Amino acid sequence: MKFLILLLLSLNIFAQDCSDPQLKSIPALHEGRVKTLLVMARETVHTLTNKHSYEGMSAIELFCKLNDNFKRFDLFIPVEHTDLKDFLGVKESRININDAILKQEQIKVEIIKQKDNSSYKKALNKLWFRMDKFLKLKDGQIWLIPVKVKDDFSWHTYKDMYANNQNPEEDILNRAAIYDKTSDTDYKLENQIIKFHIFSVAMLLCILAIIFVVVIKNKKVGITIALVSVLIQISGITLRVLISGRGPVTNMYETVMFSGLGALIIGLIIFLFKRDMIYILAGLGYNILCLFMMKFSGGMLTENISPLVPVLRDNFWLSTHVTTIILSYAALALSWMISNITLFKQRFGKITKKEYRYNEGLIYTSVIVGTILLSTGIILGGVWADYSWGRFWGWDPKETWSLIVLLIYIALLHGRGTSWIKPHAFIIACAAGFMSVMMAWFGVNYILAAGLHSYGFSEGGAIFLGGFFLVQILFLILTGKNKTIKGTSKERPPQ
Repeated sequence: MKFLILLLLSLNIFAQDCSDPQLKSIPALHEGRVKTLLVMARETVHTLTNKHSYEGMSAIELFCKLNDNFKRFDLFIPVEHTDLKDFLGVKESRININDAILKQEQIKVEIIKQKDNSSYKKALNKLWFRMDKFLKLKDGQIWLIPVKVKDDFSWHTYKDMYANNQNPEEDILNRAAIYDKTSDTDYKLENQIIKFHIFSVAMLLCILAIIFVVVIKNKKVGITIALVSVLIQISGITLRVLISGRGPVTNMYETVMFSGLGALIIGLIIFLFKRDMIYILAGLGYNILCLFMMKFSGGMLTENISPLVPVLRDNFWLSTHVTTIILSYAALALSWMISNITLFKQRFGKITKKEYRYNEGLIYTSVIVGTILLSTGIILGGVWADYSWGRFWGWDPKETWSLIVLLIYIALLHGRGTSWIKPHAFIIACAAGFMSVMMAWFGVNYILAAGLHSYGFSEGGAIFLGGFFLVQILFLILTGKNKTIKGTSKERPPQ
């Protein structure tokens, strides 16, 4: 019980962002869509600091404090790119934004000097964007208030509306009430995701499901909890779709969200046919990793629902190509999880030859599913590219790495089918092969930071990816030796 209480507190499930519920829900026009003040404040604060709170202040508290041009506030913003730290002359991975603003002209010149769209240039642009947003926020230009004009609404900045008003709260609430009486209030849906901490609750349920299956040995309850977690995540994704009006795979945050859920659903579906709990455990484990990333990744992933670049505004191709690719990653993630579980058990635990051979067959099934989905997704992407850019294939970094991943897994399937790759080597290769998926998925955006498919740069991605590669390689070095299973190459595993 103590463990569960601590877990709930660590997830901030009971945290409140503001004592006045009316203030949380008032409408504001921000980045092309109407959203609540709570959402706008969280997005703005996260853009500036990579967090949804700052030194004990909630997002709304900090937002309102910054929305005052007459008071200096020393806000520290992250600076993680090594070259950018050298340029700014800072040793820590942060800088006082007021100090950065003093160097605004030098930063502008440095941006102009960069000819290639490198990670350094994107880090400079990110810093410039933060300074610009901070200055506009201080000047009262970000917060747009609805004003009724005949049968419609016009939106005016906080500065224009309340430049000389020291107590505008009552007027803001009155205007919000007028807006809600005559307009669609779907903009408030996003508050429900924040209020009920949907994805944090889903992560907690996945952890509980694993506890029931592995520790308590009650599979029925564990599966039931896993299904409830799926339903909760689907509700959260559905809310995002209703809010944005598009498929939930438009940024890295959403692809991680969708991949984790996809892996769990694929694991549950395959369980219906294979009747093996390892698929559900692998799906739960990978889903927990994805949900953990969504909550604690800082600036690497952002939950903001932002306007799309033009090429992504086709809902049909967005819902087919991108979804298929992400589901392929989910299936390949299952093979990665089962491979690592099997290697760990054969090196540090106990596993029979029959179980070992059976697990290898399960990995093979996951790789087949993932490879078919990835092939389909690449073909759909080529058709979309021809429709959008006038060419089927252009050796863009994301395209190239997707092809590399496909060729790696095709080679693994071919080698396994012809006995060229022995069972133990096949398991190791499937565990290692997922690193190519991570490179195609995250590396193009966070390390290469180039190409038509690289729509944004986020801080901390290169560190995360490097850490993942290091941990996986060290794990394979520790578990790669076939310590307890002998003679496995003479038999074929179950199909």
